[in-house]
Amino acid sequence: MCDQRQAWLYGQGLKTINESGSMTEHTPIITFDHVVKEFRQRGSGTDGGKRGTTVARAVDDVSLTINEGDIFGIIGYSGAGKSTLVRLINALEKPTSGTVTVLGTEVSSLSESKLRPIRQKIGMIFQQFNLFSTKTVAQNIAYPLQLDHWRKDYQDKRVAQLLDFVGLRDHANKYPSQLSGGQKQRVGIARALATNPKILLADEATSALDPETTTEVLSLLKRVNEEMGITIVLITHQMNVVQQIANRVAVMSAGKVVESGSVYDVFAAPQQPVTKRFISTAISGIPEESRINTMHEENLGHIVTVLIRQHDVEEREDGTVIAASGQNISQLIAKHGVRSSLLYGGIDTVNGVAIGAITYEFGGDNVESFLNELAQNSDIVDFGTAAQPTPYEQALIKAGQEQA
Repeated sequence: MCDQRQAWLYGQGLKTINESGSMTEHTPIITFDHVVKEFRQRGSGTDGGKRGTTVARAVDDVSLTINEGDIFGIIGYSGAGKSTLVRLINALEKPTSGTVTVLGTEVSSLSESKLRPIRQKIGMIFQQFNLFSTKTVAQNIAYPLQLDHWRKDYQDKRVAQLLDFVGLRDHANKYPSQLSGGQKQRVGIARALATNPKILLADEATSALDPETTTEVLSLLKRVNEEMGITIVLITHQMNVVQQIANRVAVMSAGKVVESGSVYDVFAAPQQPVTKRFISTAISGIPEESRINTMHEENLGHIVTVLIRQHDVEEREDGTVIAASGQNISQLIAKHGVRSSLLYGGIDTVNGVAIGAITYEFGGDNVESFLNELAQNSDIVDFGTAAQPTPYEQALIKAGQEQA
């Protein structure tokens, strides 16, 4: 996606109105306050043969709040610092500076003995499942209960409950080698839930799964959140994973949180280039220039892309209300009697709210008056006709100026 195309589609300054209505009161369950995490690495020095030490900053001045009941996505490319950030939550890593507060307790400086009751309230699932190959499904799920010294009859009851919850009762006596990837991850989820945690950390939990299985596992995690009230922190490099189940998201790059907010806010109005790249992989957008050229070759009428935005939304910075877009196309087509053909695009939903872009061919005697009225209440890019095409970059720039 070219810069101008990104700028038009994502530069509208949108802010979400969650269809179900957002909560006005939030209880923080995890708080990062100006957290820095550095790793010292010894390397071969060039000064007189002496070995030197370099400092790598994996987390760079991160301040972030995750609220109770969130499904909070942390997204970034490899090396962005997201996995280190998660390890700071359960104090597997200690910050170089700043504080991490979990369940009302600052964990940054706690001893191992004092960390144990906090960690008991945190479950974790992994990309590679981390199951014991010599234990059955039931034994894998029971393992944290054994470590926590549960009575055997209570262990058996809890394991049976969790097997039912994840749909693996018939696989209780199987070994991991006999399971599919999705089934293994279900075991991992059940094991993470065994001791009734308040928080579930999912580190690239779907990265090793195919798309269909990913959807099934994400649906299960959604149930964990809704039925058990467990806060989920979802680490991923896949924006569609965040889109499917998260309500809030933070985007990391080079150790920094470069953008955060509700998922719809970030999808509708990403501010940073790295966020725009992620979102372009998940949301249907404006056709590339080559596709527009092909459309002109195959169609004589006006080629027009309409941004679909279901609700009025507010701009992030100055509070300006931006009207819904693309909501009355059918009525205007009927009113002006124009011909229309849908050529490209699609609609996605984020937190139950529609967003996307659809490209049409419009023709007929009244097409000019139709486009003028359409442009008054929708965000459009008019690429012109086959006889009089508007250059691609010029069309995008013009659209951006008109929406400014």
